Amino acid sequence: MHTLHRIDRAIGVLAALLFVAAVAGFGLALPGYDAMRHPVALLGAIGVPHAQAFSVLGFVLPGVLASAVAVRLLLRVPRTAPWSMRVGVQLLMLAGVGFAAMGVLPLDANDIQSPASQYHASAWMVWVLAFVPGTLMYGLGALRLPGWRAQALLHLGCGAAMLLAAFVLQQWLPAPLAQRLAFACWAVWLVAALPLARRQG
Repeated sequence: MHTLHRIDRAIGVLAALLFVAAVAGFGLALPGYDAMRHPVALLGAIGVPHAQAFSVLGFVLPGVLASAVAVRLLLRVPRTAPWSMRVGVQLLMLAGVGFAAMGVLPLDANDIQSPASQYHASAWMVWVLAFVPGTLMYGLGALRLPGWRAQALLHLGCGAAMLLAAFVLQQWLPAPLAQRLAFACWAVWLVAALPLARRQG
C-alpha cells in the first residue's frame, strides 16, 4: 500500500516535470526560439533539430503518465459516487491520450495548413475537449461526496482555468502565452490530483 501511495505521488509530478524540463531545455537549445512568439509544438515540429526527442519527452511520456494518473483516480472513485465522476475520469484518460498524440502527430512548421499540422491541431483539441469536461464532471460529482471538497475544487478550478486559457484569453494575450497557461492548468492537476484523492478518498 505504501508503494502505491509513493507511485500516486510520483507519476503526476514526473509527468509535469518531464514536460516543463523538455520545454525549457529544448527551447533554450533551439536558436531563435521565443516563448512569447512561438508555440510549444514548434519544438517538436517536422524539420526542427531534436524534434523527435522533444516529442517523446515533452508530449508522449507525459501524456502516458497523465493517463496513468486518471486510471489511479478511477480506481479511487467510491462505489457510491455520482456517475459524472466515472465519466469525467474516463475523459481525463482520453485527455492523456490526446496529449501523447501531439507528440506522435507533430506540427509542420513550414506549412500550418498541411495535413500533419491539422492532425496535430486535432490532437490538441482532443486533449482540451476531454480535459475540460472531464475535470468539470469529476469535480461536480466530487462535491456531492463527504470529504471530497478539496478534490472537487481542484478539478473545477483546473477545468475552468483551462477553458479560459484555451478559448478566451487568446483574444487578449499572445496565443503562445495563453497556450502555456493552459499547460500550467494541466500541470497543476497532474501534481495535485492523486495526493488529494489519497487523503480524502
